[in-house]
Amino acid sequence: MRYNVLTQFAAKSADKGKYADGQGLWLIKRDKQFGKWILRLVVRDKRREMGLGRWPDVTIAEARERAAAARRVVRDGLDPIDERKRLRKAPKAVTLSEAAHGCFEAKKAELKNKNAVKRWMGLLSHHVLPKIGDLPIEELDQHVIKKTLEPIWHSKAETARKSLGHIGQTLKYAAALGLDVDMQATMKARALLGKQRHKVEHIPAMPYQEAPAFYQCLTNLPGAVPLALRFLILTVARTSEVRLARFDEVEGDVWTLPGDRTKTGQEHRIPLTDEALSVVKTARTQSETVYLFNAVRGKPLSDMAMSLFMKREGHEARPHGFRATFRTWVEEQTETPFEVKETALGHAVDTGVVGAYQRSDRLAKRRILMNTWTDSLRQ
Repeated sequence: MRYNVLTQFAAKSADKGKYADGQGLWLIKRDKQFGKWILRLVVRDKRREMGLGRWPDVTIAEARERAAAARRVVRDGLDPIDERKRLRKAPKAVTLSEAAHGCFEAKKAELKNKNAVKRWMGLLSHHVLPKIGDLPIEELDQHVIKKTLEPIWHSKAETARKSLGHIGQTLKYAAALGLDVDMQATMKARALLGKQRHKVEHIPAMPYQEAPAFYQCLTNLPGAVPLALRFLILTVARTSEVRLARFDEVEGDVWTLPGDRTKTGQEHRIPLTDEALSVVKTARTQSETVYLFNAVRGKPLSDMAMSLFMKREGHEARPHGFRATFRTWVEEQTETPFEVKETALGHAVDTGVVGAYQRSDRLAKRRILMNTWTDSLRQ
């Protein structure tokens, strides 16, 4: 049986017609310039014709390779035409980056606020995806994860731990898509990485005995930063909540933080003492924007403004630490119930069945507590 009959010159010179190359491979030319390759096969006692591509886009050598591959499929008892259709319908490989973004979109509604949304994808974007984002997620195993997170496993322990958790969530999402992923990969990677040596360091806090002197010092200093620090101490709110505080959030003697600005994702009302209201009044005379405390060009204070101020003043404590200052003062100087203490800090204490029935945010009780706290600062 003759095969490999055609040459490049013969194919190019041939006019319209059918030209056999051997072993069922044919070149069908519709004119002198264009044509197509056809492979004639017998599959399960049935004659089949399989297209192998256009000529001259597909060369003679390529057509012969495709024909040989199709004949091997027939020898395995399969229909090469059906197999090609199946492969075309099969989903393309999903990369870790694609799966992570899909997981993020699916989880976005669960995340508590804008900061949580930003942090979730930010962790992977900074420490994981630049290294292995293009890797098909079905090829992701514990060794790849270990190599990726090993450089920050001890130096940035919390970041590495959360990144590992997000990879695990992404694997669950990929499994839900029907992809063949190793659901144990993150657990195995943790075993390979070992115990973290990182020691948790709490944000430095000022002893509550020193808070009154510091607060009184702030009352004598001009500018948005000292004013913002006073408001932060009086309300024990988080730094981001204070620096982004808006006038339209204050109504009467209550500052209402919307859910997208709180860590719990729930609206949080903060009772304002007379001292806190005087800060708001002063802020109205100084700010020309919607924010209580603004920097240059009408922007809110930066996330480092208050910390840098305290550092320049020679204090080791940081703004966020005043929440711990307050919590310690409440514990040692008052008989305040646990739920009131925690709610004053914006913590979620009424969860599960209790939360379904207990609808009060204890505003009246917290108002009494915050007045007592303010009195202690003004001693």
